[in-house]
Amino acid sequence: MELAPVTAEAYMEEFKDSLIAPSDPRHQAVESLVRILAERNQDIAGISSVPWTVHVVDGPTINAFVLPNGKVFIFAGMLEAVADIHQLLFILGHEMAHTLIGHAAEQASLAQVVELLSLILLTAIWAICPRDSLAMLGQWIQSKLVQFLFNRPFSRKLEAEADQVGLRLAAKACADVRAGPVFWQQMEIYDQLRGEPTIPEWLSTHPSHLNRVRQLDRLVPEALELRARCDCPALPKADPRVIFHQSVELLLDNAKKQEKIAQEEKNEKRRAEVMLPLPQSPPVPTPGSQPQLGGLQATSALPQTLLSK
Repeated sequence: MELAPVTAEAYMEEFKDSLIAPSDPRHQAVESLVRILAERNQDIAGISSVPWTVHVVDGPTINAFVLPNGKVFIFAGMLEAVADIHQLLFILGHEMAHTLIGHAAEQASLAQVVELLSLILLTAIWAICPRDSLAMLGQWIQSKLVQFLFNRPFSRKLEAEADQVGLRLAAKACADVRAGPVFWQQMEIYDQLRGEPTIPEWLSTHPSHLNRVRQLDRLVPEALELRARCDCPALPKADPRVIFHQSVELLLDNAKKQEKIAQEEKNEKRRAEVMLPLPQSPPVPTPGSQPQLGGLQATSALPQTLLSK
């Protein structure tokens, strides 16, 4: 909590020229949703005791984060990436959950333990291999082991926890929690369209999009029950997950049809080119014949200047 104001100051300085004004509709929309999430979860001490404040950054990055002191930062790119207000409620709930659970403190604690273990390991490496080159190689190997054995798996665990708690926060705020899995399905397709390389989950700090979809799908029934207990209005019978799948299938079918039509047009054009008659060579005048000009026979009576033209 002592570090959070310093971090917030650094971010405010970094984004000072790109912060969206509080009067902007985008800022007001996010502020309204954060207020709803806080009000509907007042029974949770970690929510009611935090002064939540919103900062919207005008940038294409699809990202949002919340500092332990309640400073919410969200990029305009995220506002464009969500399909509706329910997805945005889930995203904000996810980020607020990091603060509620105390993930920043957990990461700081892990960092201290890992640094201590790293120091012991590096000392052992230096004792065994006092040469600088071998020690540097050992340090590089040690840093990679720390990343893949500690930092990244722990980060993925925290993200999964925030998804679970964030879904519950959104449910109590009367969001359609079925929209949560749809958001990550959208992100999966978005990455494919951009040609983003697919990396194994163990190399990432976040769970894969598809694994998040599976986890959220398992949690949706429980979240729906919680939502029903919070006197929320009834949800439409149409499940947004089903609608999304149908929409994707329709788009793929249309794309296949367009591709087929384009291929048929291309084949038709090739066939037409093959069937075109070959160009005819001009007739070769025989000796003594008169040249033709515009369909008329040239005679020696015409001026030579006209014949030359």
